[in-house]
Amino acid sequence: MIFYPLQTLLNAGIRDVLLVTGGPHAGDFLRLLGDGRDFGLGRLNYTYQEGEGGIAAALALAEPFADGERICVMLGDNLVEGNVAGAVERFQRERRAARSLLKELPDAERLGVAAPRGGRVVSIEEKPPKPKSRYAVTGIYMYDERVFDVVRTLEPSGRGELEITDVNSWYLAQGELACELLDGWWTDAGTFDSLHRAGNLVAETGANRLDGPSTREVAAPAPGRKPRPRTRRRRA
Repeated sequence: MIFYPLQTLLNAGIRDVLLVTGGPHAGDFLRLLGDGRDFGLGRLNYTYQEGEGGIAAALALAEPFADGERICVMLGDNLVEGNVAGAVERFQRERRAARSLLKELPDAERLGVAAPRGGRVVSIEEKPPKPKSRYAVTGIYMYDERVFDVVRTLEPSGRGELEITDVNSWYLAQGELACELLDGWWTDAGTFDSLHRAGNLVAETGANRLDGPSTREVAAPAPGRKPRPRTRRRRA
């Protein structure tokens, strides 16, 4: 499983990676991946997360690794058909911002749901019963160097975790959360059903295809026209 997100980052030109692991089998990753050079990585680092503090808590562990630079975050159970190189390149040109990758899904309400407009996210809802859009927030994020200061301001949610949605909401409040839409298929693999689906998708089309679908920025609405609602829904 870990090969797929690592290849996604490599295809985007990212060579320095920090792997955040936890639990009793964390050492298996080191035995499998070593220093990462066999996979084309320039530097593969490891850190250990105690307990289940949430994605934002895992991100906080990357502060020494980031060393004041911007960072790309990819959850280890995310797979894409194509590549995210375009999104990473556009993010690198921005001075101060965050960027989130969205995917239109028929069941977006099982995840965080974003309402994009004009290349920006205008709202985020976590697992809403009546979503405002069909654009799910995937587990691929990009943040500038302020993200670690943002994490320090967070309070644990009702689950007792620091939520990555709260990080995204901070950038949203600043008007600085850009978004891109993933073309091709995307899936997570955090459940038995989604893992089975991921295996079928990879068998059918392959994954991480450099010649495959990429990402695109959300187009701004034409002047004088309201956006029409839709019924369908260098570091890491």
